[in-house]
Amino acid sequence: MARIVIGSYVVRFPVGGYLSWVLQWLVGFQRLGHEVYFAEKSDRGSGCFDPSRNVTSNDCSYGTAVLNSVLARFGLQDRWCFVDGAGTYHGLSRKRIEEVFRSADLFVDMGSHGAWLPEAERTGSRVLVDGEPGWRQMKMEISLAAGESLAEYDFYYTVGQNIGTPHSRAPTAGKCWRHVYDPVNVDLFPDAPPPPDALFTTVMSWQAHEPLHYQGTEYGQKDVEFEKFLALPGLVETPLEIAVSGDVPRERVRRAGWRVRGSIGLTLSFESFVDYLRASRGEFSVCKHVFVATNSGFFSERSAAYLASGRPVVMQDTGFSAHLPCGRGLFAVRNVQEAATAIREIQGDYERHSRWAREVAGERLEATKVLAGFLKDIGIAGSPGG
Repeated sequence: MARIVIGSYVVRFPVGGYLSWVLQWLVGFQRLGHEVYFAEKSDRGSGCFDPSRNVTSNDCSYGTAVLNSVLARFGLQDRWCFVDGAGTYHGLSRKRIEEVFRSADLFVDMGSHGAWLPEAERTGSRVLVDGEPGWRQMKMEISLAAGESLAEYDFYYTVGQNIGTPHSRAPTAGKCWRHVYDPVNVDLFPDAPPPPDALFTTVMSWQAHEPLHYQGTEYGQKDVEFEKFLALPGLVETPLEIAVSGDVPRERVRRAGWRVRGSIGLTLSFESFVDYLRASRGEFSVCKHVFVATNSGFFSERSAAYLASGRPVVMQDTGFSAHLPCGRGLFAVRNVQEAATAIREIQGDYERHSRWAREVAGERLEATKVLAGFLKDIGIAGSPGG
């Protein structure tokens, strides 16, 4: 059994999609028989978002309560630590979390941006998991060009399956990038038929970051790519809905035939996130422009959850089609015509595509399989159940 610490970002933005993303890693490692902890550290410049009141402040009580509640479902309620902007420790004490780091076999940084590296100095292995392929490597290159030093890890992983290969135009920042899928614990997503009036949906941010300029090119977010598929509702009979946050041109999108709803209210908790997916017929999703333009090979952890729910996925191709089986339950599309064809094909044989969707999740993205391989690759052996 290994002691594993995951550093990420939940308390400061405690909504369903973020909770699900981190939970899949924690529960996956736990099911392999390992002792897992979650650690998050704020800074003085960032507050905590309370979605129930739609306010951001220094009060972290909402986020810590949500985190503790969802982890308690898996017996992990005493396995977390959050350090707020004033340096106050919540959950595990400073002494205890430092002891955990000193005795840990592995620290997985998947969103703490190096904040815990001083504590992890004596940890067995320190691994960066990049969830923003292409964008992250460009930011690293920009920092290096400015004379800045980068945080150092023992291993560098990315969910962009093409990063560091000739198939992607993304830089590497001089690092050797290994590849991993964001895992999904399939049984956490109940497999039940959708309601008769279910729609194709997705949960998305219109702009997660400002555009990034790198070597004379501007790389944008989903707002850029959505334009290519704006006319899709007029090409299919199935209603389409986006649950979206950000500065969305709602009326223009609605005029094109899309249903538009706010994502935060719909996916306020992990449970409501699961319920939204279960109430959907499938997912249609565009990807961030930077993922597409660099042919990063990115595949979404949210789309993995749709698949696990038995909901077929039609996703804009980022190059992931070279790595995951497509055409049965999962479709990779490059333009609006291909998207319309995929949705019509799913509708024509829905029950089988629903079954195939869950099979893709179970065979290729199941957490115990993905994470057992991940641990083996970095030299942590003895993963029971892997």
